[in-house]
Amino acid sequence: MATKKLTVVISQAQGKNPAKQQLEEDLAMSLMLESAVECSVVPHLYDMSRDHSGMLFLQSVPGDVVVLSWLYPRGARWTLDRAGVKGHEGESLLISEDDQADDESDEQEEKESQAIGALKVPNRKIYCIDLRVSLDTRDYLDEIRRIADESTVETVDLMQWVGGSPQKEQLERYLHPVELIQASKGNNGNGHDNDNGNGASAVAPEPTKRRWYPVIDYSRCTNCMECIDFCLFGVYGVDGLDRILVEEQDSCKKGCPACSRVCPENAIIFPAHKTSAIAGADGDVAGLKIDLSKLFGAPEKSALDMAVSERDAELVADGRDAVGLEVGIPKRQTSVATAERDALDDLMDGLDEMDL
Repeated sequence: MATKKLTVVISQAQGKNPAKQQLEEDLAMSLMLESAVECSVVPHLYDMSRDHSGMLFLQSVPGDVVVLSWLYPRGARWTLDRAGVKGHEGESLLISEDDQADDESDEQEEKESQAIGALKVPNRKIYCIDLRVSLDTRDYLDEIRRIADESTVETVDLMQWVGGSPQKEQLERYLHPVELIQASKGNNGNGHDNDNGNGASAVAPEPTKRRWYPVIDYSRCTNCMECIDFCLFGVYGVDGLDRILVEEQDSCKKGCPACSRVCPENAIIFPAHKTSAIAGADGDVAGLKIDLSKLFGAPEKSALDMAVSERDAELVADGRDAVGLEVGIPKRQTSVATAERDALDDLMDGLDEMDL
């Protein structure tokens, strides 16, 4: 018989930060006691491949789902969408200061109306919550209870909803969060795996590795193709409907967010980037916070200048020639320098050559 429960998934942090691990464990333990919730734990969202057991489990969830991760909600949502875990955006009241609503909501709605949108979105909601918002488990429990109260999800037999071809043992690794968290801490010091308290050994999850690739926010993307023109590493491609997609993610250069800076709609996310706007926080990528170089009189670089510098650095590291502004510059930038030179331009060039 079907029972009404909300699926909550905790995505583990990268690394071994004890405070983060403690929050994950406390949340998992607390959620196990919630009668309206079914809780599971998976590795870091951004590090799982589409066919990883943890992502296969997420693909198998049929109804509404809450995903707690160490990512901005927008970054988490579109990382999931890329892996085939689709749904309408569920609104959470637990958000960070970077994601606070601003006065440009009407402008954002207009941009979203012009976007190409996601494909084949099922009639369910995905609530993405950033675990960096609070270290108090009560904040998350209160929000999850609120969401559970408004959810009308009925769970059915799990294996009927699998969106891939995993083995049953693969999925079972993510059905018991306590065992998974215990396993993530290693063995018990005597060379044996942790015991889960009932005589069974904890099963370690499939390994993951740190990854780096762009994620497209299709609620903002207008399919202008400026990213595919700008990127010279073959990362982007188009699908059968001529929609932009990240085709060769392993060709992306680790640490390089250049394509995100040139995207006119701020639709390209690098969830692991240290800059909040590039990592998926609401806001304009071009509106970056002031850096220390500006305090010492260094000239301010535009987002385009920064993108070109980052791309050139990766081209040189690849043994290729830097191309500067000559290749793949967005069409919206080409009108900047169309005016004819005059005497003032010659004077400024002369002063530059004098190296005063």
